Amino acid sequence: MSLTGTPFFAAAIVLTAVAVLLPLLLWSRARGPAAVRVAIRASMVVFAQVTAIALVFTGVNREMDFYTSWGDLFGTDGYVTAAPDLGPDGLGGKKAEQVKAEPKVHQAFEAVDGVGGRVEQTELDGKVSGVKGDVLVWLPPQYDDPAFKDKEFPVVELIPGIPGTGKSWFQGLKAHEILEPLMKSGKVQPFILVSPRTMLLGNADTGCANIPGKVNADSWFSVDVRKMVTDNFRATDQARTWGVAGYSAGAYCAAKLAIAHPDRYSAAVSLSGYNDPGQEPSSLVAQDPRMRLAHNLKNVLKTAPKPPAVSLWMSGSEQDGYLSALDLKALAQSPTQVHAEKVPGGHNLDTWSKQLPQTFEWLSKAVKNP
Repeated sequence: MSLTGTPFFAAAIVLTAVAVLLPLLLWSRARGPAAVRVAIRASMVVFAQVTAIALVFTGVNREMDFYTSWGDLFGTDGYVTAAPDLGPDGLGGKKAEQVKAEPKVHQAFEAVDGVGGRVEQTELDGKVSGVKGDVLVWLPPQYDDPAFKDKEFPVVELIPGIPGTGKSWFQGLKAHEILEPLMKSGKVQPFILVSPRTMLLGNADTGCANIPGKVNADSWFSVDVRKMVTDNFRATDQARTWGVAGYSAGAYCAAKLAIAHPDRYSAAVSLSGYNDPGQEPSSLVAQDPRMRLAHNLKNVLKTAPKPPAVSLWMSGSEQDGYLSALDLKALAQSPTQVHAEKVPGGHNLDTWSKQLPQTFEWLSKAVKNP
C-alpha cells in the first residue's frame, strides 16, 4: 500500500475514527482486576494518540511530499549504485568537454500524480555519480509555443530540504503554479525547472557533497542532472544559463554548488540556509570535523582558487539564514556578489513560497538567456 496513496490515507482515517469510538463504547465495560482495567483503558488512549498522529503525518506528507515511499521513510531504498573517488572536480578524471561529448541519453518522462501542470518525471541513472534516482522537470509555457520552437531556455535546479523530495518544490511550495503566470506576463523569464532526488542515503543529509565510498551527491546534481537536461531539452550547459535554488538544507546545497562550480552555475538562491553544515543534525559531512570545516561555505569561498563569478541571493529571518548571509557577504570579493535579505516568517514552506516571485525576478537578471 503506497505511503502517499488514497487507500492508506483512507485506512488512517478509519483507524482514527475507530480509536475515538472505542473508549466511548468500551471504557465502562472493561472487566477484570483493577490493573487489567487500567491497562485496557491505557491501551485505548495510546491507540487513539498513535492513530491521530499517523493521520496528521499522512495528511501533511500527502500535501508536502516529504517522503514519497515507505523506502524513503525508513531509508531502505537504494539510490547509490557506486561511490568512487571522483577527484576535486567530481568528474573522475574526465574533462568537462569529454563529459559533454559523450553520447546523449534520451530519457522517458511521465506525468507526476498529484502535482498537475506540466511537471514530468524520469528515472535517471547517473553515469558519473553512481546515483540512480528520480528527477522532476517542468517546462515553461513558452516551451511548446511555435514562436519559440528554436529557442533554448535557461534552467534553475531546485533542491528541497531534508526530509523532502523533488515533488516538494511543486506540491509543497507550488513553484510552478506561482511562477507560470509571472512567466506569461514577462515579469520572470521562462525557466526550465528541474528538481532531482536529494535524499540518497535514507534520511541522512549528504550536504550535496562527494564522499568517496558513500555517495557522490555533488556530481549527481552538478554533472549528471545537468547533462540529462541538455540531452533531452532545449538548454545549454553554459554556466551563465544555469541557476540553482534551495530551501533549508537545500539552501546550503544551492549556495555551495554555485560557489564550488562557477563553471556550471552563475547564480544561487538560498532560502533560510546556513554556512556550517553541522547545523543539520543528520549531516554526513559534519561527522568528520575536517570535512565539516572544509564544507563550511565561508571556507569554500575563502579557499576557492579565485573569487567565483557567481551571484547569491540569501534570505531568512535573523536567526534563520540572514546572519549567515551577512557573514558570507562580508567575505565576498568581486566578482562574487552576495545579496542578504531579511524576511519575516518562520522556517516553513509558506515563508519560502511567498519569496518565489521576488527571488525569481532576481534570477531573471542573474541568469542569462542562451
